[in-house]
Amino acid sequence: MTPSPSTPLRPRRRAPKERRLELMNAAQQLFLEKGIQHTSVDDIVMAAGVAKGTFYVHFGSKDILMMALQQRFIDDFCVRTHQAFHQPYASWHQRLQHWFEAALSSLTQQELLHDMLFHDIHPASRSLMQQNPVITQLIQFIQEGLTAGVWHCEHPHEMAIMMFQSMHGLADTMISNHTPQQLPALASLLANTFAAALSH
Repeated sequence: MTPSPSTPLRPRRRAPKERRLELMNAAQQLFLEKGIQHTSVDDIVMAAGVAKGTFYVHFGSKDILMMALQQRFIDDFCVRTHQAFHQPYASWHQRLQHWFEAALSSLTQQELLHDMLFHDIHPASRSLMQQNPVITQLIQFIQEGLTAGVWHCEHPHEMAIMMFQSMHGLADTMISNHTPQQLPALASLLANTFAAALSH
């Protein structure tokens, strides 16, 4: 039955996932604009257009919301680097370079968001960093190379940590020096260094 022009339409009810996403998006924007400490839960719910009780249905506190934002960033990062690993490649060395290029690009393109989310890690989120899915992704890559007889590595977990930290350090250097044009050269340096280490 089609409502008559005089019949008021009921407002569309937003699904819980949609409300959660709106809260996260509103918080992320406010955190970037005002800073985490200067953003209140009231600010977030007002920007998201939801009741304050809705915030606590989805997030027990601002810290928990912050951890959800961190996880979303990591998940997006992993999607991009996973896709890089599965680009067409002529060699495992080139496959590794694809990964470093995607990783450096992801960090440098979202430097403000990354710094806001991760440069002041609080104790409640340290477990998130210890169980780093990016490092897990690199371990899997190394193990695939071991199975294929391409790589030789006695300590895949430690090697993956070194790969991740080296990439992160060079990304920070590139951002600090305002030299995004160095990205291809730094990705190549990283790929050459770790391909050589894994081939020994």
